[in-house]
Amino acid sequence: MDNLAKGPTLETNARGIPKAVFLESVEEFIGGPEEDTEGPLKALQETLAKYKFMESNSLTRRLGLDEKVPELERTIGMINMLQKKKDAGEPFETTFELSDTLYAKGEVQEVEEVYIWLGANTMLAYPIPAAHDLLSSKLAVATAQLQNVKEDLDWLRDQITVTEVNVARVYNWDVKRRRDRREAALVADA
Repeated sequence: MDNLAKGPTLETNARGIPKAVFLESVEEFIGGPEEDTEGPLKALQETLAKYKFMESNSLTRRLGLDEKVPELERTIGMINMLQKKKDAGEPFETTFELSDTLYAKGEVQEVEEVYIWLGANTMLAYPIPAAHDLLSSKLAVATAQLQNVKEDLDWLRDQITVTEVNVARVYNWDVKRRRDRREAALVADA
């Protein structure tokens, strides 16, 4: 049973998620033909639960990043448009949200700064170039995180599959062993 959790070289992915080891020999993993399978089976099921927990957390992170990346891209696009209007010196018309269902049209002459919502009831004013730099760096980080989460999810799906196969092999090995024992006992009684 210790072979699964401990080994001379425990392989992991780039973010430290351990690789599930395929059990070549169930009997060797159990510890011998007469050993109980309950402990090793429980350890495999706990490992499977950990992988599924990590998968659940990664899916939640992916959903958040799937929303964040396009939002950052739209915001950078708006900042680029504001910079072009400022450089051209031309006013533009826009619609302002006054409340959930009430909007007003207005003309903007020149924009020197933008306000960026940072969260936790905090909004800061940034000059347009600084806002562009800040949001571009946040977009790069979010895109890299999204790629990492996608890789982790692929890795986790593989590890979950290997662990599920290991659980099934140990369970089936035990069922076969019990059947063989029962048949041997019937032959001995006859």
